[in-house]
Amino acid sequence: MDPYEEGKRKYLSPLDKEAEPLTPVEAFVEVPVVTIEEDTEADEPLFPLASLLEHLTELRKQIIKGLIVFILFFIIVFSTINIWFPYVTRGHSLIILGPLEVVKFYMTISTTLAFGLSMPFLVHFLWSFVKPGLKEEESRFLGLYAPVMLVLFLLGVAFGYFIVNPLSYSFLVTIGATNFDVMVSANEYMHFLVMTTVPLGLLFELPIVALFLSSIGVLTADSMKKIRGWSYIGMGVGSAVITPPDFISQLLVLIPMIILYEIGIYLVKRIERKQIESTA
Repeated sequence: MDPYEEGKRKYLSPLDKEAEPLTPVEAFVEVPVVTIEEDTEADEPLFPLASLLEHLTELRKQIIKGLIVFILFFIIVFSTINIWFPYVTRGHSLIILGPLEVVKFYMTISTTLAFGLSMPFLVHFLWSFVKPGLKEEESRFLGLYAPVMLVLFLLGVAFGYFIVNPLSYSFLVTIGATNFDVMVSANEYMHFLVMTTVPLGLLFELPIVALFLSSIGVLTADSMKKIRGWSYIGMGVGSAVITPPDFISQLLVLIPMIILYEIGIYLVKRIERKQIESTA
């Protein structure tokens, strides 16, 4: 018995079947041939590797230079701590709660002063890195106002050190002395000193920020006048956040902020007037 019935089957497989002749219609129909073209061009990277490595190398060089300057100032400040320390404490009686707190206090205050002294150099190194990637108007703006920004920051720190800090400290200590024996630790005093000086240095940059936003077309003098009320509210909230929780400190910070805001409006309006005159 033949299970496959080879003698009876006409075709053993489809391959054995002879091609049937095409009909007249099929003979004139051309079957499209699909071809796959190989992409011979290599995919270019979105960010060229050589340019990226060059930028990273330049950033690394500027960071190393900044660290060297910071370490040098830290060594100088830490080695002369007995000379300038009375100017920081202002003769206040401070207490230390443990032997390790002495080292922590000296390191904190030396780091803060070293960072402040090295800031002009750090800004210069940062400027050297970002300058090639800036637009012409941005580069001209920052190159012109960078010294002014440094001066305003120092003025803000000086305002906090000579006015806000002593008045706030005396006010808070006087209130506490009414019902308590006030003893101020060195770390708490250092935290209070930094909180009443450094944020003011940043707030004094407000006119420069307004000028920059105006130079790129984001801010105008009219828009600043329209949101003046909301800006005052925001500045009041900001002064309450960055200053000690007393009315005197908040008022001492809020008044300069309002004055700087009005100065910013005046400067932006003056620049807009000059631009109109130059285009006329």
